[in-house]
Amino acid sequence: MRLLALSSLLLLLLGSGLALQIQCYQCEMTHDCSTPEFIVNCTVNVQDMCQKEVLVKEDGVHYRKSCASSGACLIASSGYQQFCTGKLNSVCISCCNTPLCNGPRQKKRPQPSASITLNTPRLPVLSFNIIILLSSILC
Repeated sequence: MRLLALSSLLLLLLGSGLALQIQCYQCEMTHDCSTPEFIVNCTVNVQDMCQKEVLVKEDGVHYRKSCASSGACLIASSGYQQFCTGKLNSVCISCCNTPLCNGPRQKKRPQPSASITLNTPRLPVLSFNIIILLSSILC
């Protein structure tokens, strides 16, 4: 019975956290396409980054946004770094790994003052609860 409970708990915990999926904006347009209809779910455990290309052409600025694998995105962005000038025929490629990070730039938030209490992460509390639960099952 303990083994069944332990294996069920581990399966639940591991099953919920192993599949990594990110959402990105995906489009190819002459205006910044950072609206909900352009949000896509990237391929689980394959496309782990968002990519944003900004091309400056004679007819204006072109945007290309998509999901990408980290290897391909980082190679592309480093390969085009010398062409990212902001001038005509400029190509800038950037990579990021948080949901919808290839969208519009977020406004900078003011730095919290020393008197403001920061939220602490809940991971240690979760880990402690798991240890207590496992010890009660095994003992």
